[in-house]
Amino acid sequence: MSNFPFLSVLTVAPLVGALVVAFLPRRRPELAKQVAFAWSLLVLVLSVVMWVSFNAGGDRFQFRESYKWIPNWGVSFTFAADGIALVMLMLIAVLVPLVILASWHDAESSKRSVPVYFALLLILESTMIGVFAAADVFLFYVFFEVMLVPMYFLIGSYGGHQRQYAAVKFFLYSLVGGLFMLAAVIGLWVVGGKTFDWQALSQVDISTGTERWLFLGFFIAFAIKAPFFPFHTWLPDAGGAAPAGAAALLVGVLDKVGTFGILRYCLPLFPEASKWFAPWALALGVIGIVYAALLAVGQNDLKRLVSYTSIAHFGFIGVGIFAFTTQAGTGAVLYMLNHGLATGLLFLVVGMLISRRGSSLISDFGGAGKLVPVLAGVLFFAGLASLALPGTAPFVSEFLVLIGTFTVNKPVAVIATVGIILAAAYVLWMVQRTTQGTLNPALTQIDGMRRDLNLREKAVVAPLIALIIVLGFYPKPVTDVINPAVQATMDDIGRTDPAPSVGTVQEAAK
Repeated sequence: MSNFPFLSVLTVAPLVGALVVAFLPRRRPELAKQVAFAWSLLVLVLSVVMWVSFNAGGDRFQFRESYKWIPNWGVSFTFAADGIALVMLMLIAVLVPLVILASWHDAESSKRSVPVYFALLLILESTMIGVFAAADVFLFYVFFEVMLVPMYFLIGSYGGHQRQYAAVKFFLYSLVGGLFMLAAVIGLWVVGGKTFDWQALSQVDISTGTERWLFLGFFIAFAIKAPFFPFHTWLPDAGGAAPAGAAALLVGVLDKVGTFGILRYCLPLFPEASKWFAPWALALGVIGIVYAALLAVGQNDLKRLVSYTSIAHFGFIGVGIFAFTTQAGTGAVLYMLNHGLATGLLFLVVGMLISRRGSSLISDFGGAGKLVPVLAGVLFFAGLASLALPGTAPFVSEFLVLIGTFTVNKPVAVIATVGIILAAAYVLWMVQRTTQGTLNPALTQIDGMRRDLNLREKAVVAPLIALIIVLGFYPKPVTDVINPAVQATMDDIGRTDPAPSVGTVQEAAK
């Protein structure tokens, strides 16, 4: 199976599914949902087969494919996946079917086309797979920009309050970042011998001044996408306005393109510039951790609160990347996966709660656990995973980031640890104000608040809960895939240190 064109098939398959779904009759919305869900399951099955076929001890990049596109510019459809990309591709494959299942009635409530909504989700899946699978810098840039389009329409057409403002802000911020990247991509093509092939460019010797400017062009684009402080202001608006399922993909996967891009492009292609800018990147990371956590404490909107928590989490990922140790780097990549699972679950559960109440304001709840105890319990679990409680998957990644950073930069690790304390404050405050305490009498008058999780909703949350617990106690299958890729990235920038041992990872899990 190693010769099967997994990456091109996985990129094209959701796009074909989207075309099928989009042209289904609007009068048959259930058929559109069923076809979209079945198509996403096909992608999941192919992704699982690819995961099994990946040789963690083999070549750094596997499943390589290359097809000529624009020969005169040195552009080709080149796909390849290392352990970092493979983990992100699996995250996409797992989340999209669950998001489709969770969004079963979202399009109907917006009174817009149901087939188009689910077609947009599949188009988004296609572009997300493409951006992580691309091994050609120009191809990566194309997917980086194109994936904005389906998310723009998901927010602007199917979102909630101030959806148009949030969609335009999201698009403009990302577009500005893309322009910085485009300038850097052109510059890289010029100094790199007129090629966009990643492997060829990784061997090019670039002068110090040029390397720093090129690094900056890529880094600004990725910092906006991630988002890192102070480029973060678009996320609370977009996350707050987007439908819950789209928000789960936005924060759970789309934003990871920023941190993935730093690992795949900034560090290997511009190693000296990466080390030169590292202190500034670490400073942005720790500021983001504390600043976003403090803002999260003061939020009264559930989805905006979850969005701010994600900004704090991305600060941890940034710290792990720029600590330049394999231990912290492995923790950062593992955090990218675990954050997608935990925050994806949190967004989906919050969406279920909001759809029942008809409001996203925390002050409109109170004591909801007395009416919907199972939903309240899942919200509590998702909150504990988000604050990285020991026994949940995010704790392992956060532990690796902090211990890997502490060995080389104690002040940064100590300041970042403050974010853990603040996380407990905003998560427990959210849970206490929404599902605990005295029952708000207004909730008893709302029919939706009398319905606990149904079978479909349980099918959405159960796999995520299981993965968060399993990876919290036994992350080895994932770290075995991640470690070689992270170690190779550290070699690219001239920093070599041993990968996290099995004992260290297992100790973190305990």
